[in-house]
Amino acid sequence: MLLDLSKIIDCPGATASFSVSLDLSDLQFGSCYPLQTPITASGTVRNTAGVLMMTGSIDAHLTPVCDRCASEYEEDITLPLDVVLVTELADEDHEDERTFPLEGNNADLDEIIRTVFILNMDTKFLCSEDCKGLCFRCGKNLNLGPCECKKEIDPRFAALQQLLNK
Repeated sequence: MLLDLSKIIDCPGATASFSVSLDLSDLQFGSCYPLQTPITASGTVRNTAGVLMMTGSIDAHLTPVCDRCASEYEEDITLPLDVVLVTELADEDHEDERTFPLEGNNADLDEIIRTVFILNMDTKFLCSEDCKGLCFRCGKNLNLGPCECKKEIDPRFAALQQLLNK
């Protein structure tokens, strides 16, 4: 979706509001597709002394798979949207991830929101900070209780174990 900014480009202090819903169900993070519902973004673009600043927030409902226990869980997140819109990039070799070029007098909201969303996502999904993960022997989810696996004795202490057995 293109946001027309022609009315505020030459008017310092002017603003333009936006609200958009975007389907990002094709985004894959690791081995899962956590976005099963569209994300929403809203905010304003303000001309501050000739610089177009876009601020707002991105709201999403995620259904990812935990990287420790492999369980699917649900989470609502809100990400900040804070970017600068420019008519042309000064140095394309050293692009800033917060700077986006205008297409004529329009801002491509789909590209901006998709990029900001991807850059702000965590690199690891965890169902909880204290997730215990899976047993490395039997594969049981340790969040549901302990497994029945016997603790292995460190081979360096095997001789000591023989003394305890006597």
